[in-house]
Amino acid sequence: MHALLVTLLVIVSLGLILVVLLQSGKSAGLSGAISGGAEQLFGKQKARGIDLVLHRITVVLAVLFFVLTIAVSYFKL
Repeated sequence: MHALLVTLLVIVSLGLILVVLLQSGKSAGLSGAISGGAEQLFGKQKARGIDLVLHRITVVLAVLFFVLTIAVSYFKL
């Protein structure tokens, strides 16, 4: 059971890294980093197309990552 969970955790981790790297950046440079965070919180920009799909996949993989990490630590005992 532990080996299966660790294997799934490695696969989900690699998938999460890949999906995050495939996403396009919102802004470039220092000014984009400062204003980009505020726009993401307060702006009305909506992701469309492939960006929306990648965002949803990122959320699902992140939740799976946390669940599998907790499961691996629980079943390690």
